Amino acid sequence: MPRYKLLIEYHGGPYQGWMRLPGIPTVQGALEEAAAKIEGAPVEVIGAGRTDSGVHATGQVAHLDLTLGRPEKIADALNFHLRPHPIAVLKAEPVGDDFHARFSAAARHYRYVVINRRADLALERGLAWRIPSKLDAAAMQAGAQHVLGTHDFSTFRDTGCQAASPVKTLDRLDVARLGDRIEITCAARSFLHRQVRSLVGSLVEVGRGFQRPEWMHEILLAADRTACGPVAPSDGLFLERVDYPGSA
Repeated sequence: MPRYKLLIEYHGGPYQGWMRLPGIPTVQGALEEAAAKIEGAPVEVIGAGRTDSGVHATGQVAHLDLTLGRPEKIADALNFHLRPHPIAVLKAEPVGDDFHARFSAAARHYRYVVINRRADLALERGLAWRIPSKLDAAAMQAGAQHVLGTHDFSTFRDTGCQAASPVKTLDRLDVARLGDRIEITCAARSFLHRQVRSLVGSLVEVGRGFQRPEWMHEILLAADRTACGPVAPSDGLFLERVDYPGSA
């Protein structure tokens, strides 16, 4: 049966995360319902990243196997059956049987959006974390550099994480301000459960002046979940891109 790679965006607000759960709205569940209407039989949709409840995506990747003989129509057909879900299949392309959206991925890129202002959010409500107190983005950037590389990230690992090892390699963690908008971008081959939100929450403690940039290194070395700062809310987190070997 032909295999197809999907590029997907979604608003995570209405869903209890990516992963299918009986009787609960999830992104994977909505996609599989749409695919089953095309196929006339159950279809499994495998995602590159199991985003949490409320987390969004602008570049999630998934794969599925379909008998539909017109590849150029798959995205349109899925989008038709996805309405009115806030999920869109941006692209569908045929791939080899050895392609696996999750296990073939070489890197995952996330972006976290903070709006640093006193006024409430209007247009970006549910799509960013509003922090009214002034943040020092330069201090946050300095703190971020202390956790790059290969480490035991137990401090930034959710207690319910099922990963076999807490050791991960963080390739990028950058903080940049543009006006009242602060964006934290990060990249790694894979992440622990809630690792990104845990890192962001701790960086915000640095930005508020509650901790020094070097504190990020200290709590990393502690390898102790209780040393972590408050976990950032899901609203501001986006799975932005997934890289595969040979991709541009």
